Amino acid sequence: MPYITIADEKLFYAEQRGAPQGGPVLVLVHGAGGSHLDWPAELRRLAGVRVLALDLPGHGRSGGSGRTSISAYRATVSAFLEALDLAHVILAGHSMGGAIAQDMALHAPAPLAGLVLIATGARLRVTPEIREGLVTNRERTLDFIISHEYGPGASQQLLRLGRSRLAETQPDVLQGDYAACHAFDVTSDLERIRLPVLVIGGSADQMTPPKYAAYLAEHIPGARLRLIEGGGHMVALEHPTAVAQAIADFILSLG
Repeated sequence: MPYITIADEKLFYAEQRGAPQGGPVLVLVHGAGGSHLDWPAELRRLAGVRVLALDLPGHGRSGGSGRTSISAYRATVSAFLEALDLAHVILAGHSMGGAIAQDMALHAPAPLAGLVLIATGARLRVTPEIREGLVTNRERTLDFIISHEYGPGASQQLLRLGRSRLAETQPDVLQGDYAACHAFDVTSDLERIRLPVLVIGGSADQMTPPKYAAYLAEHIPGARLRLIEGGGHMVALEHPTAVAQAIADFILSLG
């Protein structure tokens, strides 16, 4: 479980070296208020693939400060890939992480071989109930977020764990994440993404509904769509085997 220091910030990442030298590299970027634990073990330990799951600054085990724009987070991810000399990376992002991945593809695509966009969109407007509620009534707003993040089949244990992890995120970091999401909009730029792309969505996602995934797949040239039946916004944790298999198949198709 290594750390790396970038621009005086100590960042944590979980790593599995499951691939031979020169084999596929998958980098996982979590969403707002999240950490590497938002990725299921089935994905973090994907067979035959070197997998790195980064905790963004101010999140999880990482030090530093959270950001308030997607471009600022993109700069950190770009620096992370450069510091570890990673090339031909398949960059997978969940929700806010998906926004970061799209921004990377548009502004810093050199180290990338493909994208996996999970429960995300080209635009990520955040409701006032969340943006304002995090300031006026944080506890009630955390409950609201959790009630909208998981699909109908999610267990109570998964809901409680998700609530506990979200509550561990510092208030200013979570507010900054949602501010970054709210300002994000690349709807007019998607056709400029020239990488292989897999879009994964959940049919029961209330935060980024299936139409968000469909829009990405329709407007990114050559993008593929995989909709997980019954999946909510936290589709990777809810349906880890299906999501891991979809990503494994995508990586295999890239050669």
